[in-house]
Order: sequence, then C-alpha cells, then structure tokens
Amino acid sequence: MNSLPFIYLIPIFLIALYLILKKKKIAVTPLTDVDKKILDDYVGYYHNLDSTDKLRFEEKVATFFSTVKIEPVGLEMTTLDELLIASSAVIPIFGFDDWQYKNLTSVLLYPDTFNKDFQFDSGERNIMGMVGTGYMNGQMILSRSALRHGFSKSAGKENTAIHEFVHLLDKSDGATDGVPENLLAHEYTLPWIKMMHEEMEKIEDNKSDINPYAITNQAEFFAVVSEYFFEKPEQLKDKHPELYFQLSRIFAQQPAG
Repeated sequence: MNSLPFIYLIPIFLIALYLILKKKKIAVTPLTDVDKKILDDYVGYYHNLDSTDKLRFEEKVATFFSTVKIEPVGLEMTTLDELLIASSAVIPIFGFDDWQYKNLTSVLLYPDTFNKDFQFDSGERNIMGMVGTGYMNGQMILSRSALRHGFSKSAGKENTAIHEFVHLLDKSDGATDGVPENLLAHEYTLPWIKMMHEEMEKIEDNKSDINPYAITNQAEFFAVVSEYFFEKPEQLKDKHPELYFQLSRIFAQQPAG
C-alpha cells in the first residue's frame, strides 16, 4: 500500500493545528470600572491585594466569565451576584498561573436554600450549595442568600461558594476525597491525610474551633478548612499553624501575609 510522502503531510498538519488553536482561543471581555469598584467594595480578598495582583485577579475573573456559564433560576441575576461567583472561583486558584475549571460548564444560582431534588420553593430545604454528579455533572448550584452571606462581614470563617469551588479542585484528580493530588506533591499526601484525621478527632472531642461539619468526611474537612483559610487566614495561622502551612502549600499562596 502506497503512503503519502511526509512532505505532503506537513500542510495538512499545519492546517489541523491552526483549526485546533483557533477553536481553543476564547474571547475574554475585560472588567469595567464598575465591576472593579464592586469587587473592591464586596470582596475583601481582592481589596487587600496590591495593584499588580488586583489586575491579575481581574483577568482571572474575566476568563472565568468567558469559560463558565452563570444561569439564574427563579431570580433576576445582578452584576454583584456574577462577580461574587467568579471571585469564589478565582480565590482558591489564585496561586496558579493558568488553572481553569475543566470539570465545570455552568453555575446555577437559586434564590435561597434548596433540597436534594433541587427544589427551592417547597418542602424542607437546607442545602446552600453543591457540585453536581451524575446527570448534573459539570454543574454547580449555589444559593444566592448563602453566596452573599459568605462575602458579608458577619460570615466569620464560612463561605459557601468557596467551599464548593474547593470541592471542584478536589474532584479534578478524579476523586472528591479531600486529597487534591493535582495540587499536592505525592510526598506530602500521607502527612496531609494524617493531619486531617488528627484534627477531625480534636473536633469530635470539642477541642477545635473548626466547624464540626468538617468531620463528615475528608472531602468536607478539606472544603471547610479551606473556607477558614481564605476567610480568616490570620486566625487560622495563629490557632492552627501547621494546618495553615499545609494549606499554603496546597493553594500556593499566603493569605495571612
């Protein structure tokens, strides 16, 4: 069987490469001055950045908008809602140059808490956010009331949206198990697991200020302490220095300075 000479394959390869790169190129719309003012007023993490990092944060938010669809369900979306969702996504990955949530296509924003059947207007409702699985894979659902509370001064160590995006980071290696193998070098995996279980025992014995929801399983522990890490970094560093150090290594950033 005759085959084409290699020289004839070069143009075909170049055309294919061009089409692939063209397809991957995403149009990113820069944030407006109004957007930046909202970020500065409502997102403490952004407010505390220097001018260079603020610009990088803005670029990551704009990139998130160009790659993930945000859809309102039963409410009228506001610019504030969109910026808080995008900020929740950017904060955990700010230490990485080019991270994108490849396991997320859309975020659904509900007016308030919802139940396991995704209903927000009837019955018992106690879910503030979740990462979809099964036929909901690739989607995240957030409660707007929880989203906004997470960025309020009364939120304390809690931020539901950051919690859910940390679950996505955890899930990016194929398993939502509290061990983010894409972010944690292999030699640090066992020490991290050991630390998680030691701290979970302290929580069970009422010897820790970490939210008791963290003892649900390893995945919830990781998400809960990550909320603490980004919302009250100085407090975490003071009360749990080794935990703060490990999270700084995982997220490649030092929010306590």
